Amino acid sequence: MQDLNGKSIAILATNGFEQSELEVPLNTLREAGAKVHVVSLEGGAIKGWDKDDWGNSVPVDKVLSSTSANDYDALVLPGGQINPDLLRVETDALDFIKAFWEQKKVVAAICHAPWLLVETGIVKGRKVTSYPSVKTDVINAGGLWEDSKVVTDQGLITSRNPDDLDAFCEKIAEEINEGRHERRAA
Repeated sequence: MQDLNGKSIAILATNGFEQSELEVPLNTLREAGAKVHVVSLEGGAIKGWDKDDWGNSVPVDKVLSSTSANDYDALVLPGGQINPDLLRVETDALDFIKAFWEQKKVVAAICHAPWLLVETGIVKGRKVTSYPSVKTDVINAGGLWEDSKVVTDQGLITSRNPDDLDAFCEKIAEEINEGRHERRAA
């Protein structure tokens, strides 16, 4: 894993995030030296979903309404079926995601989280992957869906499922260390 000392990363999630898809990036990126904050709609803690039942709670570091993309180098969006479905109807969450993209910062989404990229319009004209059940949504939104473990397109990182978390985290570190990404129009 590349060194991330001095870098700040937000993980946007709410109740129902897939346990490993939040906890593995959180721990891996912190171990690489990054300051990582779990950002959510409300303070306290959010409860994960662990494969087929409720999992552990994770403390919320920052409340979305008092957080800015300006404070971070990258954004990580964990999946799970529940988490991105709840977030994609929250205007503040969508605006937060779009702000990272507009500032040419790294945006990384795994599993079902590309639903959030669909909702924000970020997938249009971009190479992405996702959990297979999200494929049609990505294609209908103009995304160029690939059946790959991890796909990167000018600072946009997507990953298929929790089996690919190591490669996903490695790519996040690589893209952050490359700096802001100039993006050609999609």
